[in-house]
Amino acid sequence: MTLAFTHPYGLLLLPLAFLPLFAGVQDTEPYPSLQTARSDPLSNAADLVLRLLGSLAIAGLVLGLAGLHRLGQSIERTGEGANIVLLFDRSASMNDTFAGDAPTTTGGESKSAAARRFLKEFVTTREHDRFGIAAFSTAPMFVLPLSDHRDATLGAIDAIEQPGLALTNVGKGLAMALSMHDSDILSTHGADGGISSRAIVLVSDGAAVIDRKVQQKLEAAFLKRPINLYWIFLRTEGARGIFDRPGPNDMDTPRAMPERHLHLFFQNLKIPYKAFEVENPAALGEAVATIDKLERRPMRYQERIPQKDLSGVVYAVAALSLFLLTLVKLAEVRLSDRGLSQPAGRGHPEEQ
Repeated sequence: MTLAFTHPYGLLLLPLAFLPLFAGVQDTEPYPSLQTARSDPLSNAADLVLRLLGSLAIAGLVLGLAGLHRLGQSIERTGEGANIVLLFDRSASMNDTFAGDAPTTTGGESKSAAARRFLKEFVTTREHDRFGIAAFSTAPMFVLPLSDHRDATLGAIDAIEQPGLALTNVGKGLAMALSMHDSDILSTHGADGGISSRAIVLVSDGAAVIDRKVQQKLEAAFLKRPINLYWIFLRTEGARGIFDRPGPNDMDTPRAMPERHLHLFFQNLKIPYKAFEVENPAALGEAVATIDKLERRPMRYQERIPQKDLSGVVYAVAALSLFLLTLVKLAEVRLSDRGLSQPAGRGHPEEQ
């Protein structure tokens, strides 16, 4: 643990913490001498404790004023899992149920709500995975970088429940998901020293035409790194599926059948790719369970520990020390001069 100070010049006051060790913290009494009194170990121990409490109080206050904190650091950890970017479609159609109705009308669960529910269970059961969150509709939305902090990941999944726009720009969404892996490509490794398992899980209920230039950029980006791609297609009742073939009178073009052609584009990327076409929440749960089984591989990764302010801790130590000293001060009993000596000329009543 590396400690540092926000205001290091405040440490110039730290020598004041030695004052209680040399100057007593209790009032003196007018005894002529204690040389003939026997040593009292309990009293000596109590005196030492009181002096140390005084030193702790001063040291805690000085360290707090100096801004004591722990520097950020990285810790290497090992486990079984993968680096996974969850890419959510936030187009307006995701707010409907699998039947294509509004949840407020039928009382059913929207596709986005079902996806969040199963993916939160997926995140919770994978102890060593690192998750990143991104979303897209008209434009891509960066939500959370790759992280192994479960609470942050679960909160990020909940944060994408806001209604999206009508458009589905899946090309830019994929580009953002790839860039999230790029920025973290050197921080995790497989147990054998190679690059650890990396994946993108695309959750969408539709597709759109990807410009040819964007397709070329995505092809080049996927070829530069080993990344597994999963597409969980939330099929609305009556809509075309990603595995549907065109009929005799249908046009087999990206504009006429965007889901089918996006699937074909993914198949031609020459990367590990698997598509799931789900039509209800139960099938969605099965797809997530399958990904859970496929994405398990020994890995080593660097966990980033953020800077932590420790001034509150030292202030608490100072406050406790001052509180105990106050209790001791209130318990003091002052001896009167009358109890220490007899007036001159008067002896014991029995002697008179």
